[in-house]
Formats: sequence, structure tokens, C-alpha cells
Amino acid sequence: MEGILLVDKPAQWTSFDVVNYVRRVVSRSQKLPPKKVKVGHSGTLDPFATGLLIVLVGKTYTKQAEKLLKLDKRYLAEARLGEVSTTGDPEGSIRPYKDKIIPPQVKDLELAIEQFRGEQQQIPPAFSAIKVGGKRAYQLARESKPVELKPRKIFIKEIKLKNYEYPLVQIEVSVSSGTYIRTLIEDLGISLGTGAYTTSLRRLAVGSYDIAQAIKPEQINEESIKGQLGSYRLIG
Repeated sequence: MEGILLVDKPAQWTSFDVVNYVRRVVSRSQKLPPKKVKVGHSGTLDPFATGLLIVLVGKTYTKQAEKLLKLDKRYLAEARLGEVSTTGDPEGSIRPYKDKIIPPQVKDLELAIEQFRGEQQQIPPAFSAIKVGGKRAYQLARESKPVELKPRKIFIKEIKLKNYEYPLVQIEVSVSSGTYIRTLIEDLGISLGTGAYTTSLRRLAVGSYDIAQAIKPEQINEESIKGQLGSYRLIG
């Protein structure tokens, strides 16, 4: 049993939770111990985030995870203006950005959003899985240790305003691999002079793999896995 499984990850599940769940179903189907079943994914989603997670079943496919990681991604994100979070999302400590904030007009918001289109230099968030000196950055951040991450080149192919009702802003964005939406939202908040953090994040697509094709965890069983595994080929 090998192939690609597209899963709609729910909030509060980790990407590993999804992989582990699929591994148990596959191992029962094949009558093998879970440790004998190769299952992985191509691109972590934060626990608070939802949406498309590409699950790879079988050694032939798990070896291709790095290739799929490099694909562009599309997200729907909601931000809250006027406040900031230590982690850039709802799981951190949240505080007001400053005492008095003038809510931006739609035209100001659109102009601020437009400046992020194209090639950018982005500093990844301290609460990320990037390794620093052999440890994950988020581990160091949780221990209140300094985390120094270098800027990386990213590319924002498309970014558009979907909805705005202060203090909530919804945007849809297509980005290169390695782009952190939490950081993009924080940078947008700085540009507006309001501060901002990401309240919700949904991954809609990875390359040509789309959320419309994904199944929810409660739909995962031997039959649905077999039905999906033969439906998708590896694409670059």
C-alpha cells in the first residue's frame, strides 16, 4: 500500500497526529506493526492551522517528501489588528500593540498589502521548527534563550484582501516554499502601525494538490486510503 493521501487537517491536531493516525489504519489493514509502516508528510502545519496536509504512504513516497516541500503554497489567513502575540498566533501571550490605534481605512490596508507582493527578505519566527545549533528554534524560544535566525528570500506570488471588518482582516496569499504567514501578518501589522497576529490559517493548496480533494480524519479508513493512494502522482 503506497501513494499520496490528501488530508484536511483539523485545528489542534499536529501534523504528526495525522501521520500517526494514518499509520495505524494502514498497519491494521496490512496486518503489520505500526513501526513497519512508512508514513510521512511534506510540510508541517501548526496545530492551530487547518487545511491541506500531503501524507505520503510507503518508502517510495516518503523519500519524495523533500521534493514536495519545495512546491508553492496557497493560504487563507485571518489577522487581528491592534494586538500582537509572542508566537504570532492564538497560542502565544497576547497584548495590545499600543495604547491608541486608529483603524486603517480599506484603501490604506490595500496599499499596505500590495507592498508585500513579489520577492521579499523574511526573518522566520523564533517559534518555528528551524534548527539552531542542533535544537529547534521553538525549543530555545520556550526556554527564553536567544534565537537568531537569518533572513531568507521568499516570493509572494499573489496577495489579496478578502474581507475587512476592523479589527479582523482576511487575506488569500500564494507564496513560495519557506514563507511564514505568521511573519507576513506581523510585518503587515507593523506597516499599518497597528500590530497584528494570525488568528486562523488554512492551507488551500500545495502546488496543484488542492484542499477540495482532501478527506477529513473521520473519513480515513482502509477503503478511503486505498481509493486515494492510486489517484495522485508525484508532481514537481
